Amino acid sequence: MKRLGVIGGTALEAISEQHSTSKEEILLETPYGEVPVSCLEFENGKKIIFLQRHHGKAMSPPHEINHQANIFALYEAGVEAILSICSVGAIAEDFHPGQIDFANQYIDFSGIATSFHNDEAIFTSMTSPFDSKMNQIIKENIVSSVGRTYWLAQGPQYETPAEINAIEILGGEAVGMTMPREVKLAAELQIPYSALLVSSNWAAGRDPGNPQAKLVHEEVSSQANKHHEQIYDCINAIMQNNH
Repeated sequence: MKRLGVIGGTALEAISEQHSTSKEEILLETPYGEVPVSCLEFENGKKIIFLQRHHGKAMSPPHEINHQANIFALYEAGVEAILSICSVGAIAEDFHPGQIDFANQYIDFSGIATSFHNDEAIFTSMTSPFDSKMNQIIKENIVSSVGRTYWLAQGPQYETPAEINAIEILGGEAVGMTMPREVKLAAELQIPYSALLVSSNWAAGRDPGNPQAKLVHEEVSSQANKHHEQIYDCINAIMQNNH
């Protein structure tokens, strides 16, 4: 793969930059707004187009993210695929905080439409929303991974324990506030998409040691920063694949 789009945070970008030969900051114009990206080039001529989901604004609320601009910017940059890095709350008992897995399905009952086609009826199949080839590469690099169902929560509030119990009954194994909106848009543009899920915390009411534990954003965010080298290994493996 010559050009991979990666959606992640600043620390992951710094790790990737250490392995690159050059970096260029670019402001991409899209019909949906401006998007800042970093183009990292490597010795073999391959490139990562790195995009921060929040555009560097760490406290930008999830429901205010301009997903249309983000995905269209990667499309305009000519990426062959997108790998998204997502911090999630763990619901499944075997998905402990600190573990990494990949998404193989999602559930979005938010009731909020996410599409590039707001003026015409174009229907996109989401039977297999995530790219099987990239997911297989992730599985080969993270041997404990089994594939998880991601539940989209609206946010910015965290969920209640009662909501988490209901989500589990309906099939959710991990919960977050952003990713399914990205994969829907990528599918409309026919860009292969996979998501790495970093279990950053137990979902509300699921901490075995303290079911009443409050969720703190800084603690949730810090977990993902501990696994950037492992995540970069997945990125590199995908880049080396002739996908």
